[in-house]
Amino acid sequence: MQVLILYYSRGGNTRKLAEAIAEGVREAVGVQALLRDTTEVTKDDFAGSAGLIAGSPVYFGGMAAELKKIFDDFVGVRKKMENKVGAAFATSGDPSGGKETTMLSIIQCLLIYGMIVVGDPLAATGHYGTACTGAPNEKTVEHARRLGRRVAELCLKMPA
Repeated sequence: MQVLILYYSRGGNTRKLAEAIAEGVREAVGVQALLRDTTEVTKDDFAGSAGLIAGSPVYFGGMAAELKKIFDDFVGVRKKMENKVGAAFATSGDPSGGKETTMLSIIQCLLIYGMIVVGDPLAATGHYGTACTGAPNEKTVEHARRLGRRVAELCLKMPA
């Protein structure tokens, strides 16, 4: 079983957060983390995953066009995503830079794909997902791991 961690990262911070989420996914026994940026992900990666955790830097309060394009282009596998677990993450350059609205823009796509959406666990922040300003610090890395682990563990509980 695999969980896809899909991201777009221009400056590297979103990639770093994606890598921490992948570490958390790998903590769940029997679950593989498939880390892909928007230039390398395939429809098979998408449809072949039990869960999808998607992330983006904040661009005008929403996800980057590169990530939105994947959701637009892969609409043909939408029915294959129904009832799979989905989650979001975001990074910004400013403390009030729209991280929550960016995660909500991702969550909208996950819902339209028919996915079961979860935020990060209460042991982290218990909000829309994992987010940070700038590079993830130690606390954010731990929250990211917890989000990845939560999604992976929920995937294991879902019927095949």
